[in-house]
Amino acid sequence: MASDEGERGAEGATARPKFDRSVTRLLADLADQISSLFRQEVALFKAELMEKLGLIGQGIGAIAIGALIAFSGWLALVAAAALGLAIVVAPWLAALIVGLAVLGLGAGLLYFGKRRLDAETLAMRRTLSSLRRDQASVRERAL
Repeated sequence: MASDEGERGAEGATARPKFDRSVTRLLADLADQISSLFRQEVALFKAELMEKLGLIGQGIGAIAIGALIAFSGWLALVAAAALGLAIVVAPWLAALIVGLAVLGLGAGLLYFGKRRLDAETLAMRRTLSSLRRDQASVRERAL
């Protein structure tokens, strides 16, 4: 601010209008604002990244459990086919029903996990929106 006081001259006590600031001061203000904006964007990016990593963890966990359950269902279906061929009675039908139920549960978990890993779900909307607003603001001020 010492440069502002030197520029005031004889008027001393009167503040200069904002549009009369020197180019150096304007560039310094711009640098401060850009630095602050960058720090805020990085903080937003970190927060949103942590949120998305949580979703990825849930999705991978659901896929792993769904795959395990689907594999168990496949084994039950194989056992049902073996029992069905060996003895054409009710035990194979019971194994077939259990196998289909386990496969249905596994398929449901696989679908849930796949949806958690969908690109649309993982898109960093808030960060992208904020960056677009910042870009428009910088363009407005530059023009």
